[in-house]
Amino acid sequence: MAGPTSRVRGVRVMGSLAPFVEAYGAELKKRGYAPRTAVNELRQVARLSQWLGASDLTVVDLGSERIEQFLAVQRAAGHRATLPGLTCLLDVLRGAGVLGAELPASETSSPADVLLGSFRAYLLDERGVVPRTADAYVAYARRFLDGLGRDDGLAGLTAREVTEAVLRESQAVSAGAARHFVCALRSFLRFCMIEGLLDSDLSSAALAVRGRRGSRLPKGIGRGDARALLLSCDRRRAVGRRDYAVIITLLRLGLRASELAGLTLDDIDWRSGAIVIRGKGAREDWLPVSADVGEAIATYLRRGRPPCDRRREVFLRALAPIGPLGRGGVSAIVRRACRRAGVAAVGSHRLRHTTACEMVSAHVPLAQVGQVLRHRSLQSTANYARVDLERLRLLAQPWPGSEPR
Repeated sequence: MAGPTSRVRGVRVMGSLAPFVEAYGAELKKRGYAPRTAVNELRQVARLSQWLGASDLTVVDLGSERIEQFLAVQRAAGHRATLPGLTCLLDVLRGAGVLGAELPASETSSPADVLLGSFRAYLLDERGVVPRTADAYVAYARRFLDGLGRDDGLAGLTAREVTEAVLRESQAVSAGAARHFVCALRSFLRFCMIEGLLDSDLSSAALAVRGRRGSRLPKGIGRGDARALLLSCDRRRAVGRRDYAVIITLLRLGLRASELAGLTLDDIDWRSGAIVIRGKGAREDWLPVSADVGEAIATYLRRGRPPCDRRREVFLRALAPIGPLGRGGVSAIVRRACRRAGVAAVGSHRLRHTTACEMVSAHVPLAQVGQVLRHRSLQSTANYARVDLERLRLLAQPWPGSEPR
């Protein structure tokens, strides 16, 4: 019996976007869109072309802001509206020379936006902060600037204003959120001093926020649950092979979700059986790959990874547009596996806890546990050692003048 056929040729696009339909369809196919999905994207482009004509606009008027306006109109009318397909259209139009590149934020933004953009670049380039943390710091810095309510920027900023900003934040949010605000604010104030925007370092005026903090023990999952997660992956299918490789890598190597999502084909040395992990603070570490992890990744690359020459990330989304999983995608894989296996829902970081707790239970020296987890200090590793008080006592230093036991 013949398989279903698409009706791509039945979609008629009229108006200013009509000349670009063929190139757009080819790009959708290149990005891994299935024929039926491509039909829906072409229908959306047909509606966009009609909307442009009704609004007395042409293709040269398209841009990110115009696309957002169109999507809002489509959603209000009850139509299916997706951004990735229209982003692909913009790429096609730029490739055809119809549209220019988007203007940098510095050319269209306020002085505060320019300052915060420089702060983000400083965090990424000088401090080695990951993009997700940098974005959070920038958001806190923006909240600080908005709270000042000043028109002269940071000129004449006083320690009192900084302290008052911290007090306002601590009254509006939880103690944990206020601590994050203080941490970001101190970094922002030091950056402003380095840039010459402040005459002195006012970071000490951002007073520490006190509050009760949970002291829960690190908790992994049992071996039975870990085995159930792996067995829940249907390795007869491409998605199952990917999910299996993701979960077993998290369990065996104790990676963070962002580290796994950022793993590229160039980071794997198949001859030596090791991979390079790019973690916090631009740190790079080589870890040996066990046979089961190497076999799972190799099987996924041969029989599960979508063909995509443009992407070097190891783990890709299974559905178009084909691209890297991202941190959220890794966490979603773990949560879906929990539902399939019928175990309590956990996040991907619990698998990292599992790796650490199993090493501690196997009496692996804490220094080696810290190396595997890529901790900067032994104090971070000691947090995992709390599950074994006898091992934790090894960290205690003898009292001066007492005899060692």
